[in-house]
Amino acid sequence: MNWQVLADAEAVATAAVQKVLACAQDAIRQKGSFSLVLAGGSTPARAYRLLAEQDHPDWPAWQFYFGDERCLPVDDPDRNSVMAEQNLFRHIPVQSGQIHVIPAEQGAEAAAASYAREIETVLPFDLVLLGLGEDGHTASLFPGREYPEEQLVVAVHDAPKPPPDRVSLNYGVLSSAHELLFLVSGQGKAGAVRQWRNGKDIPAARLPGAEILVDETAWCE
Repeated sequence: MNWQVLADAEAVATAAVQKVLACAQDAIRQKGSFSLVLAGGSTPARAYRLLAEQDHPDWPAWQFYFGDERCLPVDDPDRNSVMAEQNLFRHIPVQSGQIHVIPAEQGAEAAAASYAREIETVLPFDLVLLGLGEDGHTASLFPGREYPEEQLVVAVHDAPKPPPDRVSLNYGVLSSAHELLFLVSGQGKAGAVRQWRNGKDIPAARLPGAEILVDETAWCE
């Protein structure tokens, strides 16, 4: 793992934007497009606001996907798609066809099957952004859960935090990405970071080769 310890959440968000822009530039130069998987959470939201402020000429070449979604109505403020719309999409010149939302309002099983069909022809993703939960979960892959490896997208039930039903990209899809970037900040994440550094089998640790941007409060308990 490539750990980079930064001063605070703002520094994590700033470094994340720099990484996203560098990956976008490389991918667009090589193949004319850039696929980015977005994460939920407060630190990613801060990064999206900073990203929206960038004077970047290649927005039409970007394609946006989501790592997970809560099974809530399409306009529910707790959905990752709504957060991304508020902090990023409404501020940049992208078309609706560039934004690939998980249809979680259909229910976990139907949405997982639908999203798997949507992403299977575009894999591997260029860059996946991920967060870290206090219990070590990432996307909506929680500790103690196993999913069939052949499934690209999984239905999640009885999640330990509400809402109980969710949809998540599976480990294989996440680990196949060209780049994986974790954004971790806040004292509440320190326990999970310590477990990760000590080799505990938490979901985040199942994604080797990731780059992890972590702030000082999450790094030290």
